[in-house]
Amino acid sequence: MPDPDPRATFAAMTATLIADFRANGGQVSNGPFAGRPVLLLTTTGARSGQPRLSPVVYSRDGADYVIVASKGGAPTHPGWYYNLVADPSVMVEVGGETFEARARVTEGAERDRLYAQRAADSPNFAEYQRRTSRVIPVVMLERVGSRPTNVNPVT
Repeated sequence: MPDPDPRATFAAMTATLIADFRANGGQVSNGPFAGRPVLLLTTTGARSGQPRLSPVVYSRDGADYVIVASKGGAPTHPGWYYNLVADPSVMVEVGGETFEARARVTEGAERDRLYAQRAADSPNFAEYQRRTSRVIPVVMLERVGSRPTNVNPVT
């Protein structure tokens, strides 16, 4: 029997996580992300132009959300990172609300400070950086406008 397609396995895990997140008002109750701060990030596919939905662990820096393109220390960035670099207008679903945001890749001292904070809160992020030769990007999600919606942009 052939090994299962890892992409299909990952897609199924992601779909389950998203359903759990939405069923529990923006909280993940099962699996490896249970109890962790997770948001749903909708980007526009850099090649396809289609909406792409990704669950991402986050932290906060003031009013902004901070996400890290670690991909577990893989040698390449996650797909959502390439998408938001191509089009930084994104939708964020977190804690039962959905809002537009602008993604900004941090650099220099700001990036280093935010990554160090993430690694202090979650030591596995320090390990992710050790696993790869790439500098793992840190992205700020800055809310656009002030009116949240309760609409799920992608199902």
